[in-house]
Amino acid sequence: MLVLLPPSEGKTPAPVGAPPVDLAALAHPGLTPWREKVLDALVAVSARDDACAVLGVSPGLAAEVTRNTGLRDAPAARASRVYTGVLYGAAGLDGLTPAARARAVRSVRVVSALWGVLTVDDVVPAYRLSMGTDLPGVGPLSAAWRGPLADALAEEGEDLVVDCRSAAYRAAWTPPAGATWVDVRVLREVDGRRSVVSHHAKHTRGVLTRHLVTRRGNAPRDADELAHAASALVGTVLTAVELADPPRRGARTLSLVVD
Repeated sequence: MLVLLPPSEGKTPAPVGAPPVDLAALAHPGLTPWREKVLDALVAVSARDDACAVLGVSPGLAAEVTRNTGLRDAPAARASRVYTGVLYGAAGLDGLTPAARARAVRSVRVVSALWGVLTVDDVVPAYRLSMGTDLPGVGPLSAAWRGPLADALAEEGEDLVVDCRSAAYRAAWTPPAGATWVDVRVLREVDGRRSVVSHHAKHTRGVLTRHLVTRRGNAPRDADELAHAASALVGTVLTAVELADPPRRGARTLSLVVD
């Protein structure tokens, strides 16, 4: 099982004095040349007067963009601490038992515009960059990462991909044809009518992620076992779990229904 998460938009800086990122120590060292290229380009553009516009962020986030210029020397911490926000708050990946944390390290991957892909134990600094950026010197990041991520994630060798990414991050990697690819969708039901939700979807995907790494038993091996595992949440955070029929191509949809 491979659970794919997007990064959080907001990130918590590591404590002052913590060691900086060691690119060679990150998982999937084959991505190091690409990480170097994107990092250098991000540092350069973040020093420009039009950095906020290029990176697609509001002027109110100018301090975070300026912080990008010092990323090579910035203090770093485990990804499970740096990534915060609704999804990661619900997943609680930095507060797991040793056994659950070992499962999370094996199974959970964060797809990142800057680092390509990370485990929850990879040590990185806080940064500001989204996958939808057309980064000067690199180009559209989803396209730039597509080839490198195909090689890196092929090394995982997992048959079941539980996809909790947003659309921009899904564009950076598509599971190979031999994998069972399940897209996790969250729906809200009100007066018998269902609609897609956004903010609550992050929370629900975080709850599912935590459940998958903390539940007893073996990890799900296919879409049906994943749906069965998720059904344990019905009656607490969910009202229903529905698995769509397999499509002719692409992801199979697992719908998590909330009130």
